[in-house]
Amino acid sequence: MAFNDLKPYLYYKNNTGALFNMDCLDGMKLIPDNSIDLTVTSPPYDNLRKYNGFSFDFEGIAKELFRATKIGGVVVWVVGDSTINGSESGTSFKQALYFKEIGFNLHDTMIYAKNNPIPLTHNRYEQQFEYMFVFSKGKPKTFNPIKTPTKTAGSTNSHKTEKHYEDNHSMRKREGDITVKDTKYLYNIWFMTTGTGDKVKHNAPFPQKLAEDHIISWSNEGDLILDPFMGSGTTAKMAILNNRKFIGFEISEEYCENTKKRLEDLK
Repeated sequence: MAFNDLKPYLYYKNNTGALFNMDCLDGMKLIPDNSIDLTVTSPPYDNLRKYNGFSFDFEGIAKELFRATKIGGVVVWVVGDSTINGSESGTSFKQALYFKEIGFNLHDTMIYAKNNPIPLTHNRYEQQFEYMFVFSKGKPKTFNPIKTPTKTAGSTNSHKTEKHYEDNHSMRKREGDITVKDTKYLYNIWFMTTGTGDKVKHNAPFPQKLAEDHIISWSNEGDLILDPFMGSGTTAKMAILNNRKFIGFEISEEYCENTKKRLEDLK
């Protein structure tokens, strides 16, 4: 990677990517236009926006993501809402609409459903999920769908089409039988267990499989993956394990050191 202006902030580098200890907004301003294939990140939100003593400029970061993302590139923004004074904040929706305002397409609104949510006591049903907004700069250039086995593989179903006429009546026409395929695309609600599966020092790491599945879905081997809130380094780790390059920013030196150790353990 030829991001020479970032060298003074370099904290860790290997033959696959680099981690920079700096504010991500300052860092992204030094990234060339249209250079990032995919971003997978989970920013701090609401009253958690003061992240390990730091805060961030959402609108500025969103604009830099749009500029730095390649045409056809994707941003996966994993975010939830906190409850303040008895009301959910709605910050996630506001952020999604802002991404659309500045030029991104809202390609998909996905759900990260937690198998092991933290139990809380209040007068509403337990919160189990976060949003995974998938934004694209134009039409996504890459989609490698993750598939799951079908329970009725090999069986046959009657296939019908519906023809509509001007008088609002319709008639179904049988087209014949089709054989159920062995696999089908995953649905856009992903059930996962929280945590990374290995020991990391971070207050809110997302699952390794979450990062990996998005990396596989929206990028190809050799592509450049960004995480502007590198945190525990999960995006970088899964980029490496799936033969992608990575670039990450992390303002906390403590988290940078933890990520460095975690990536060095991959050797």
